Amino acid sequence: MSKITNQLNKQLENNMSEKVIKDEKMNRWFHGYEIADDVRSLRDVFLDLHIGRGDAVLVCLPNTAAYPVITQALWEVGAVMHPIAATTPELELQQELAEHEYVASIVGQELVDAALDDRLAIVTALHLQTYPLLHIIRDRKLMGNDAGIPEEDDLALIMNTSGTTGKPKRVGLTHRILLNGVEHDIESHQMTAADTTMVVMPMFHINAQAVSILSTRLSGGKIVIADKFSASKFWNQVRDNGVTWVSVVPTIVNILLINQKANENYSDDIRLRFARCSSFALPLDKLTAFQTRFHTRILEGYGMTETASQCTINPFDAPKVGSAGKAFKTDVQIMNDGKIMTVANQIGEIVVRGDHVISDYLESHPNSFKDGWFLTGDLGYLDEDGYLFVKGRKKDIINHGGEKVAPAQVENSLSQLNFVKEVSVIGTPDALYGEAVTAVVISQGMQEESLERQKILAHARETLANYEQPTRIYFVKDYPRNATGKVIRLKLREQVLSLVGSVG
Repeated sequence: MSKITNQLNKQLENNMSEKVIKDEKMNRWFHGYEIADDVRSLRDVFLDLHIGRGDAVLVCLPNTAAYPVITQALWEVGAVMHPIAATTPELELQQELAEHEYVASIVGQELVDAALDDRLAIVTALHLQTYPLLHIIRDRKLMGNDAGIPEEDDLALIMNTSGTTGKPKRVGLTHRILLNGVEHDIESHQMTAADTTMVVMPMFHINAQAVSILSTRLSGGKIVIADKFSASKFWNQVRDNGVTWVSVVPTIVNILLINQKANENYSDDIRLRFARCSSFALPLDKLTAFQTRFHTRILEGYGMTETASQCTINPFDAPKVGSAGKAFKTDVQIMNDGKIMTVANQIGEIVVRGDHVISDYLESHPNSFKDGWFLTGDLGYLDEDGYLFVKGRKKDIINHGGEKVAPAQVENSLSQLNFVKEVSVIGTPDALYGEAVTAVVISQGMQEESLERQKILAHARETLANYEQPTRIYFVKDYPRNATGKVIRLKLREQVLSLVGSVG
């Protein structure tokens, strides 16, 4: 048995009569013995269906206490879990099943017909304590492997990248890589058995899988699983369940700050050690406002699916506001023209390597790797103290008359305006400059758009270089987003161009 699977078993053995996982939608805590019973029941079904070592199983479920059960049961027979969004369209689910050899899929009742799709299969309906009616669809065209004890370099998880600029890549994470990443998370976040975390991020995402669930289980803590983030319920859930830390993204921070119900429900008896925030840079004013209003700290970090999540984190005793923190058990460098930069404060591509970083994708992409480094595609710099500052994606850089504009730089500036709820900056075609710096704003709706446009332009003149100042400003109700809430810039660009017709 792999080390991480053994440790998951020990966590249950040590907490048989203790509450370990709560499903908020069911409003029920599950004790260690109940989770262990569900793992055993599911593992026995996998054995009966001849799902074994190396077999990939697609999981398409909402956030649920059954997720940790499914993960552990699959690993105990040596199989591999590939979770995808519960909101995946039926056609996309069918394409995923057709393109790759999944021995089985696990879905809720509403997706059984789509997952079957006229294929020859065995459908097993299973009643679990953590999920009333689970459906396992076993593809009979695939033989499957015998159950076996997984070794450290066997695949444990297949995860899709966020795919904000193109088709998601499939990332294969081994038992060894996951364990290394989880152990680093436990140490850097100072997790103990006294901690309770709440999962509000989607559970098909590496953040929830590694940072929240696996790290908490291996450190002996408790997990509260919300079916989704709810601003109006958030602080009550934190208080009622004794939550000590939570992993969020900047969008959630912004919503909690402006949501009236959230602010009404917060009280000073809440004891949240920290909120871990990642995905993209949080504007300074939002970070400060959150920490002041809710009497906690925000720990910003940097990581991705390809690294089993975390690469950098702000130290508890020496955070640097605006940065993604310092490298933790990871080698993080800046590369320009294929060479590692040795001078601080020089912007280039962020490259990483370490014992929790993949060496290739499942479908090989050799251009993403160089001399043992994973090329993240993100731009940033390391300051003289080794703190990482992320400036955006290479593919997002705007070429404005030969000047290179990082959208994150402009977004951080415009986010300081109190009427700006969210802002995304993209390049749109311009006959004179090649690309125009275009700000797409979601407003709080407090004043006329014409006045807000004037204020944006005035603020940009005060805070940005001439070439960085937006020359086009559009107001929208929302952005096209992926399943984790990240803005899909390519689709946003298409949306803007469709609104205005031919630009430039």
